[in-house]
Amino acid sequence: MVNITRAADLTMVGANGGAWVAPVGTAALASPLTQPTAPWKALGAISEDGLTNGWDEESQTFTPWGLTSPFRTQITQSVRTFGLTVWETSRRSVMSLQYRIDEADFEPDGDGLTKFAETASPVPDRRAFWFLVVDGDNYRGFYVPEGEINDRGDVTYKQDEMSGFEWTVTTYPDAAGNTVYHVDKIPVTPADPLS
Repeated sequence: MVNITRAADLTMVGANGGAWVAPVGTAALASPLTQPTAPWKALGAISEDGLTNGWDEESQTFTPWGLTSPFRTQITQSVRTFGLTVWETSRRSVMSLQYRIDEADFEPDGDGLTKFAETASPVPDRRAFWFLVVDGDNYRGFYVPEGEINDRGDVTYKQDEMSGFEWTVTTYPDAAGNTVYHVDKIPVTPADPLS
């Protein structure tokens, strides 16, 4: 009989987490569980859907004459994304990302009103992002040195629904050619008793 091994402490449930944004060039945190400080800005409450880490890859296969299966595959595109819905739509760091406007432009006027306009010709708005997923004593951190919101969902204003900004953040390579830096704290995998 085959011995099936399982270890619940090696699983990951996105029980909690957070997200922060900073200008491109901001260094990663020294420790994932350190509270981010300026210039990092919190994105606040995230919807119960949590954080989605996506892969969008395309490849080209090469099948030699006389065979019906490829004998080589070349990755031609590999894009990493992060998806989330932020609920604190009046937080300045969140508004700055949603509308591609500098955070300082959301200062209220003398009457307490914040006024801004959306441009018909948006320009690139790259930022650094820090995403943290926590499950008890285990965690996963994702540092994105250069990312940009390239997809925004519709915003609903409704009596029985929380309004939120639904985003997909696309990662871009830094000077070292890396798009995402991972920092994980997970338990050591126990040795298989039968090996």
